[in-house]
Amino acid sequence: MVSEELLEKVSHLPTTPGVYLWHDQYKRIIYVGKAINLRNRVRSYVRHDSRRAPKVEAMMRRAVDVEVIQTKTEMEALILEATLIKEHHPRYNIMLRDDKTYPYVKITVQEEFPRVLMTRRMERDGAKYFGPFTDVTSVHRTLKLLRQHFPLRTCRNMKVDRPCLQYHMGYCEAPCMGYVKKEHYATYIDEIVHLFEGKRIPLLDVLQQKMEAAAEEWDFETAALYRDQLQSIEKVQEKQRMVTQRGDIDVLGIAAEGQLACVQLFFIRSGRLLGRENYFVQNDGDEPVTIMTEFIKQYYGASTFIPKELLLPMETEDRTLFSEWFSAMKGQQVEVSVPQRGYKKDLLRMAEENAHNFLNERRRQWQYNLDKSGGAVKKLAEVLDLPRLPERMECFDISHTQGSETVASMVVFEGGRPAKKEYRRFKLKTVQGKPDDFKSMAEIMERRYGNERDWPLPDLIIIDGGKGQLNAALPLIRKVGVSDVPVISLAKRIEEVFVEGKSESIILSHHSPELQLLQQIRDEAHRFAITYHRKLRGKRNLESILDHIEGIGPKRRQALWKHFGTMEAIKAATVEELAAADGMNHKAAEAVYRFFRLSKDEKKKIIEG
Repeated sequence: MVSEELLEKVSHLPTTPGVYLWHDQYKRIIYVGKAINLRNRVRSYVRHDSRRAPKVEAMMRRAVDVEVIQTKTEMEALILEATLIKEHHPRYNIMLRDDKTYPYVKITVQEEFPRVLMTRRMERDGAKYFGPFTDVTSVHRTLKLLRQHFPLRTCRNMKVDRPCLQYHMGYCEAPCMGYVKKEHYATYIDEIVHLFEGKRIPLLDVLQQKMEAAAEEWDFETAALYRDQLQSIEKVQEKQRMVTQRGDIDVLGIAAEGQLACVQLFFIRSGRLLGRENYFVQNDGDEPVTIMTEFIKQYYGASTFIPKELLLPMETEDRTLFSEWFSAMKGQQVEVSVPQRGYKKDLLRMAEENAHNFLNERRRQWQYNLDKSGGAVKKLAEVLDLPRLPERMECFDISHTQGSETVASMVVFEGGRPAKKEYRRFKLKTVQGKPDDFKSMAEIMERRYGNERDWPLPDLIIIDGGKGQLNAALPLIRKVGVSDVPVISLAKRIEEVFVEGKSESIILSHHSPELQLLQQIRDEAHRFAITYHRKLRGKRNLESILDHIEGIGPKRRQALWKHFGTMEAIKAATVEELAAADGMNHKAAEAVYRFFRLSKDEKKKIIEG
């Protein structure tokens, strides 16, 4: 079932393109997807739909949180999605086991007569690379059109005796034979470069005129052909960036509001957005430029990788100093710049938008939790008919194993949230050896409300159990002088709430915030008690075994426990490691080492005497 908290988060997601990442309860990424509208796409997962695929149903049973990364276009989102899938291998994504990547258009400008071709691999060869492109069909169609319009060579080897078939068909001017001058050929390449840079070139005007002329003559099939060619070029030009091997860039975005600031760091590697990191900074009234400067010092001072370029959202007097510092660490020139226009400015804007979105989400989350806990406290006072708001609530739980190592816990919630500094645990003194919950409760109430008067009294006392536990605890609480604090109990079977003075229990809806708050307090008390009990039981078991080893008395037993912490560590230790513990010597260490390597029967004989 999707939580109210997650539904609230989804309702405030941006409506821009981007990538969404579903997380499970262990913070692992279990699915990565892309969307042209993040809010609508993610909302489709949390809506009840009996027809959705079994895989999606299974995924949503494990998904507890969603994270989003905004991009400028769906194309950029698709590329980032593929990168994140390859990096994280989410459980519910279809994994492609080959190493294919999105294609690039390569222009071999390092050659005397350059070629234009499609490739899936970038190399350090001096060529210009454009892309990556997600619409492969549009790339093929555009390259075919360019070859029809521009007579470019396609052959790898120009050492030939005669022109090839491409020349005789009119698709090449045979630079291999010297039939075209280098300067004239360069005009073709310049125009093609301009096209992939997103600029308007004469070819587009020619296609537009031919499409309109064909339409006027009612030759709609020909007009549609020119239309498809124009659309292919538009898709290829859509927000594409020229990529070079120098494309290792970090992009820094900042959002600061009130006492909180968010720093968003985008990682561009080889021209592709590979991911991001978010950092929250306590803002004590500092200017954004101060926050940015301090972040750069701390982050890159401990970083093992320095990019070739760092993009900053604002100017700082330390920019030149940062450049010199990074260059010294990297061993080559590192540029630190504040772009004012172009695609680098777009990258900065995207990082800042994500920072603002992440900061707003954190603030909404904080406000939601505040409203939820405060609202649950108010609702709890209404349904239980309490004389005042239970601002401070205390809950008790007892844990033991057949009466041994009996302990109790007291957890405190203030304002509907855990106040862990107020937690207390008790090792019971009067009840050991035989389980007696009544005597255990009597000792806890006496020690808490009879002796510890320095602690503030609660507004509500919660007992784990049913009506019997409540009736047993009430006289004990009143006996120690706590007369005006309401006492209730919560039974686990059907989550009934029993209230002092009422014969009938109160049944709350399982979806109500007030019951969820009571369950959280009860479960926290149980967790705190059982953790303490297990610690004492483990220590007792360890000590009881060590008592039977020759030469190990109380001091050495304590020293071993303090030095190693667990029985498994003592069992696995060598003689030298055992001898290193305080108070131990080589002879005692050998005795411990030999004891843990005896058979079960041999150990049993020693223990039984």
